[in-house]
Amino acid sequence: MAVDECLLNWHSENKIPPVIRFYEWLPAGLSIGYFQKTSNKIDLDAVNKNGFQLVRRLTGGRAVLHDQELTYSVIVSEQHSAMPRSIKEAYLVISKGLKEGFRSLGINASFAIPEGKLDTTQSAVCFEEPSWYELVVDGKKAAGSAQTRKKGVILQHGSIPLNVDDSKLYDLFLYKNERVKQRAREAFSDKAISIRQATPQKVTLHDMKAAFKKGFETGLDINLESFTLNEKQEQEINELMHQKYLNDKWNLSR
Repeated sequence: MAVDECLLNWHSENKIPPVIRFYEWLPAGLSIGYFQKTSNKIDLDAVNKNGFQLVRRLTGGRAVLHDQELTYSVIVSEQHSAMPRSIKEAYLVISKGLKEGFRSLGINASFAIPEGKLDTTQSAVCFEEPSWYELVVDGKKAAGSAQTRKKGVILQHGSIPLNVDDSKLYDLFLYKNERVKQRAREAFSDKAISIRQATPQKVTLHDMKAAFKKGFETGLDINLESFTLNEKQEQEINELMHQKYLNDKWNLSR
């Protein structure tokens, strides 16, 4: 999360070009949305017991367990000629890259077009419900995304699960009772789908990185070049990480 925020800051200062980044979480982590409450929603004891780290994102949305999945982030100026002013339409542009990534893996994904008003008050779990232009496969959510705009820059990042352990996932959230939790867990298989469930191919995270890199290049009509952080940038990220993202004052602020 500190890397994504620093990339946003540097791009706003014209120090770096737009960035598309792919990463994994080691150890696994639970990221929660900027506005999301932890009190009476997240089982912090279960998070710690599983050896996960909890972190609050800059972006909104619901909680995501980053385990056996590929995370992507896109950092681009709001003034970029290819980026619409509308948040929803910007999702569509970026999601074209995701859609092509799924296609590269032989998976036929489509854009979610929610009917009616989205329910934003109930579940704390991201993958229970798709938002506008998120990717779905066989009607099930296959990638979760969140976006924010700060300092004239769009930051969108999201999760593409290779595999989902729903038992582990639902143990991280607080419910009225075990029966309610079990119902939510059982319903999850009809709402979300992982890469390994969507294709008979033996896909690895390495395969996913290559496929979605190609997908973004095709879907956004761009050519990606490698970018390596220098020592000064690494130091700035490390300082922000300790000041903010490893701090309960930020992570448990709601």
